[in-house]
Amino acid sequence: MSGIIAQNTLDNSGLIKAPAGGGAWNFIKKLTASASGDLSFVDGTSDVVLDSTYKEYLFTFNNIHPATDDVLFSVNFSADTGSNYNVTKTTTYVYTEHGENDAGGAVNYNAGRDLAQSTGVQTLMSDVGADADQSLSGELFLFNPSSTTFVKHFISRNTSGIKNDYNLGTHVAGYANTTSAVDAVQFKMSSGNIDLGDICLYGLTT
Repeated sequence: MSGIIAQNTLDNSGLIKAPAGGGAWNFIKKLTASASGDLSFVDGTSDVVLDSTYKEYLFTFNNIHPATDDVLFSVNFSADTGSNYNVTKTTTYVYTEHGENDAGGAVNYNAGRDLAQSTGVQTLMSDVGADADQSLSGELFLFNPSSTTFVKHFISRNTSGIKNDYNLGTHVAGYANTTSAVDAVQFKMSSGNIDLGDICLYGLTT
């Protein structure tokens, strides 16, 4: 999976011309949920690479379906290869919403979903619905997690059909406030299992 179209000259095509030197997203690992309590990527475990091999990593969420209605989908980070998911974080959480019945249509900052120097999980999507046709999809970018100099920035964008038949779009950004290497990332629901769906991990070659 490259995500970059080399030497594209069609300005109206919507494709992205590769920068000098190119670059590619390299597939690392896919985790598929089956009534799973969490999906965790731990460096050095089950072929997962989350170290200095790449300076930018991408997690993609594909039709993540909860076992329980009206739950939060969240992320947390570890600096001890998954023994503890408790890295201190400071974040922001912005969302858009629009109903199937054309109600709503708002853009909001939600202070109740952000973190200020907290070790708790970071919500990436709220109110996720468990109807048979409801799920969430999105992505999370993690920058230079192996750095021992800088904090670890991340950005996440997601969309979901939620409990009240609304579309909810979330934009979450922040940093793990540690100069220790982040070597594990965990995704889970606030209650119940991740029933179905998969999360894929990629690293960017530059």
